[in-house]
This record gives sequence, structure tokens and C-alpha cells, in this order.
Amino acid sequence: MTADSDRFLPRPEHRFTFGLWTVGNIGRDPFGEPVRAPLAPTYIVEKLATLGAYGVNLHDEDLIPRDASTAERDRIVREFKAALSATGMKVPMATTNLFTDPAFRDGAFTSNDARVRKYAIQKTMRSMDLGIELGASTYVFWGGREGVETNAAKDPRTGIAWYREAMNYLCEYNIAQGYNYKFALEPKPNEPRGDIFLPTIGHALAFITTLDHPDMVGVNPEVAHDTMAGLDFAHGVAQALDAGKLFHIDLNGQKPGRYDQDHRFGSEDPKQAFFLVKLLEDAGYTGMRHFDSHAYRAEDEAGVWEFAAGSMRTYLILLDKVARYNADTEIQQRLADIRARAEGSEPFPRFSASHAAALKSETIDVVSARAQGFGYERLDQLTMEVLLGVR
Repeated sequence: MTADSDRFLPRPEHRFTFGLWTVGNIGRDPFGEPVRAPLAPTYIVEKLATLGAYGVNLHDEDLIPRDASTAERDRIVREFKAALSATGMKVPMATTNLFTDPAFRDGAFTSNDARVRKYAIQKTMRSMDLGIELGASTYVFWGGREGVETNAAKDPRTGIAWYREAMNYLCEYNIAQGYNYKFALEPKPNEPRGDIFLPTIGHALAFITTLDHPDMVGVNPEVAHDTMAGLDFAHGVAQALDAGKLFHIDLNGQKPGRYDQDHRFGSEDPKQAFFLVKLLEDAGYTGMRHFDSHAYRAEDEAGVWEFAAGSMRTYLILLDKVARYNADTEIQQRLADIRARAEGSEPFPRFSASHAAALKSETIDVVSARAQGFGYERLDQLTMEVLLGVR
């Protein structure tokens, strides 16, 4: 093994996680049957541990079949916990499948059928119980069916009100049970619904402020979901960090304007992935680096493990690029010049009537500002040279 390959070898302290549904993806799509056999959850745990992952996350039905008896459920959980113990793997995050069952065809928390809304909350409470049993501390809510194909179906104000009702109830359940979960909403603009409620990070952050327990709830943004909407993912993550609401994050790759591809992290836009890694690491993010993605449908099982190893390796390579960027003398000098120009002679003060009056009468040299460039072309070229390995 070369020194470079060892440098990019994943270890548990890197806090890389995968979902049972990610490496366990069987390659079914709307036009094709499965191309890979299902993998047992305990086998997934063992394989990911050998690759250096920290943990594995899951939906309730990823582990326990929907129609399992109590005895079967207990056996499955017992065997899964034994695999976790044997490998040292963790379950940092859990979530509920509120999208596969035909009952959720019109949504779960926002279905027009009151029975379905009640069932969705019941199912989530049971799934929260399971997550705690497995050691999870973060609980994700992806509202994949919470939306519409036609606005004739429901008033979106009603849908959002039902969504709030469910989240408030589950927050109270979290408190009553003493679970101390951090809840994380996962935004997505569309697919499988034509339009999904809470489609972006900004929508989710605004919704959180309307909840009874906003401190308990944050976001779980995903690369592919923002990219589908044509947004800059790093900007959305920065907003979540600024609000103290980045409770979890989903890493993958995505081409703009396509269906939700969930490709290997960094495979589609290395530059964007670089700035995301830089943002997370410079901000001191301590949460999981979760890969919500899967191998190409063309792959067999061997390709699945290549995908998993490659996801982690790419993150570590980009982390190395961040260190090079942060240590590059010319780049840092240019950034220092930009900061000096941004800060001016002194920090801008809070408003006061006297300061406002003085500012209105101040002579500002806008003429030279109009003529001076910022040097971003050179800075971006230097960034590309770091990424391309020539600096």
C-alpha cells in the first residue's frame, strides 16, 4: 500500500456513515427490475466495518419487515445489535419509511385521509422506539410523499398545518419518553411527488420557527436535492450552519435538472464537492458524514463495495485538497486582501441615530470602487489548480 493510499484510508474517526438502503439498493428503477440480490443488514454492517465506516443508518422497514411478528422483530433486532457490537459500528440516525406503503399515496402527515395521518404518527413513534433501542441520537424526517401533483388536491396551507401538527406531537413524544432526539427535516423539491412541501433548506428553516419546540428541530440537507432545484448546496448548508440547524447531512452526486440520481459523492461536480467539504471542515462540523447514495445500476455486489469505498476516499482526497488550499501562500494572500477590503477601517457599528446621521453626510470614494476589480478569476484558477493537482 502506498503512502498516499494509506492517507486516504477511511477510519471510524472520520464519522462516515451509510444507510442500509444505500449499499442495500437492489438496482430497481421505474423502468427496470432489480439487478442485485438483497443484502442482509448484518452482512452490510460487517462489510462497512471492514471498509472503515463509522456507522450505519436505517429506516424502520430497512431492518424489520412491515408485517413482522413481535417475536420476529425481537429476533432481528437482537441479531442486528450483536453485529453492531461485534464490529463496533454505530447507528447514529434513524428514520421512518413513510413513502412505500400504498396507504401513503397522498402523503403521510399531510394525507387528506385522517386515518393515514394517524397511522403515520403511530408508525413514527414505533420507529423512534426502535432507533433509541439501537443507539440513535438523530431522527430524520423526509417527507417524500408530503406534497401534490395538482393544487386542486389540497390547500397547501392545510398541508403545512397538518405537517406542523404531526411534528409538534412527535416533539412532545420525544420529550415524554426522554429520548433527547435531535429531529432533522430533509428538504426535497420534487420526486416522487410532483411538488413536495418544504422543498428547500430555506423553506424548512422557516417552517421550524413555527413549531412549538423549534430548538429540537433542524435540517438534514442533501446534495442531490438542492442540485435538482438548481441551487448552490454549499450556500444552503452555510445558512443552516449560521442558524445552528445543521443536525445531519446527506452526501452524494447529482447532475442538475435530472431525476434524483444519488450518485457517488463528488462524482458529478468535484469543485462544488470541494467547497462543501471546505465549508464543513472550516466550520468545525462534528456530525456524521452520511452518504445517501448508491452504486450505479450497472454494478454487481462487488461494484457496491467499490462505490462505498470510493465515496469515503473522495471525501478524504477533497479534505487533503482543502488543507493544500488553506496552506497555499498566494491563495491565502489573495483571501487576506479580500478580507481587508471587506472589513474596511473598522467593524460596522450597530445602528444609532447619530451614526446614521454621520453616515448620510460621509463622503465615500465610490469612484475608485467602480473601477477596481476583485481578482476572482485568478483566485478561481488557483482553486482549479489545487483541485487538478498541480499546486
